[in-house]
Amino acid sequence: MVLARAAASALFLCALCALACAEVRASAGCSAVSQAYREMGFSSGTGPENETAGDYLQVCVQNWTCCSEMEQNFIERSKHEFEKFVDEATEDLRNTFESRYKRFDDFFLELLEKTERSLNEMFVRTYGDLYTQNADVFQRLFSELKHYYTGGNVNLEETITEFWTRLMERMFQLLNSQYDINDDYMECVNKHMDDLKPFGDVPKKVTSQVSRAFVVARSFVQGLGFGQGVATNASKVNMSAECVSNVTEMLYCPYCQGVTATKPCKHYCLQVLQLCLRRQLGMDGDWTRYVDAMLLLIERLEGPFNIESVMEPIDVKISDAIMTMQEKTMELSYEVFRGCGQPKLLEKSRVSRDVAGTFDAGFTTEPAGTNLQKLVADVKGKLSQFKSFWSSLPEFVCQDENVAAREDETNCLDGDEPHWNISEVYDEEFIDFPAMVSALKHAYTGYQSLDDDSSDEMSGSGSGSGCMESCLSLPPPFIIETPNTEGSSTSCLHPCSVLLLLLLVLSILASLNQQR
Repeated sequence: MVLARAAASALFLCALCALACAEVRASAGCSAVSQAYREMGFSSGTGPENETAGDYLQVCVQNWTCCSEMEQNFIERSKHEFEKFVDEATEDLRNTFESRYKRFDDFFLELLEKTERSLNEMFVRTYGDLYTQNADVFQRLFSELKHYYTGGNVNLEETITEFWTRLMERMFQLLNSQYDINDDYMECVNKHMDDLKPFGDVPKKVTSQVSRAFVVARSFVQGLGFGQGVATNASKVNMSAECVSNVTEMLYCPYCQGVTATKPCKHYCLQVLQLCLRRQLGMDGDWTRYVDAMLLLIERLEGPFNIESVMEPIDVKISDAIMTMQEKTMELSYEVFRGCGQPKLLEKSRVSRDVAGTFDAGFTTEPAGTNLQKLVADVKGKLSQFKSFWSSLPEFVCQDENVAAREDETNCLDGDEPHWNISEVYDEEFIDFPAMVSALKHAYTGYQSLDDDSSDEMSGSGSGSGCMESCLSLPPPFIIETPNTEGSSTSCLHPCSVLLLLLLVLSILASLNQQR
């Protein structure tokens, strides 16, 4: 009898509690959620009025809930919000690579144009018609250098060596203009010039300096373009169904339980981000090696392969070579005539113009390197700053006050370890980091790669060629499926249910004591 009375009392108390809880839910249980839902911009018609059983929920816990049609909107909003968080977190990285790529590309192209223009003006002033009539030799050189820089398949050493050969031929003809020098005779002259060195050591030094400087400059700009492509591609989040479920549970499922103001705990946020950003985190090691290779190449830009310090005085160096050949005119002609025979005099011998008579020996050039040094110092600091970017991305996103609570904040929403179907994780290499790192390291030597077969079709500006396009490919997007509810990390007992259970236990214990 005692047990029966105790059970009846317990049931009576439970019924009273249930009625009280129902009244609370009916009156104010979802009002805060409804207001927050409207503030998100959703129609009030789909907002909640009272709690209902959540058997139909796909992601959030299937318990008494304030969610009805809201859940699907929350799922879509979660995808949009997460993509926005990552986009904002990577914005500085993308902008940095885009702007530095453009700065360096513009600088190198302008340097080429400025150098050609300076040489043309100086040589017109110094040699007059003699230069104008042979300007095509110089124009061809600069055209090929620009073609190489913008991605063309140009052998630098062969191109520069060809320039010196053509310049020697024109000079020899000018200095011996009273003779009939045909193509066959000039072919014989070329055979002797390697030994005679008409320009001294200038061609050897200039060829080495220019080719190495251009290899480093083009590779560095290609590297910046590669980094820009990586940043752009990796900032586009392809969310799997499991990722969407976890983000929705973290950001919006608490609303279904009437919790609208409390943010996720930071460690909970980090767990979710580390799973949703597996693709980005997986390339952290490759990214670090890429940045290290870029920083290594900067040492060349700052040092012996500084293209600015090589190209700005190129007009003076070529003039020095011309002066050297003029000074050796008699010796050169004697040795050539002895080896190839003396050519026939022209029927109407014209007076040979003394090239030296028009040459102004006083050449000066402005100190070089200051402009490039500023660019290099800036990008060097930025690269160092972004070296561990991808590994720190979850931390960067979760520190946003709109995403998660502060680390020292205890009033926050915790969650179980996020569930994840590992088969849905994209684990294929989508960016060929090793190829780019290898190209950068090879460029550090200053030597042009033998397999450098960049084609005209791949050339655009600086880095729009070579490895950049072939090293980057967009990964296949995830198919967003309807998230499942297994292992939901946000399930919890309704407060009324907990109270009912507690009253029942207390009633049973009280009746047992009376029985004793």
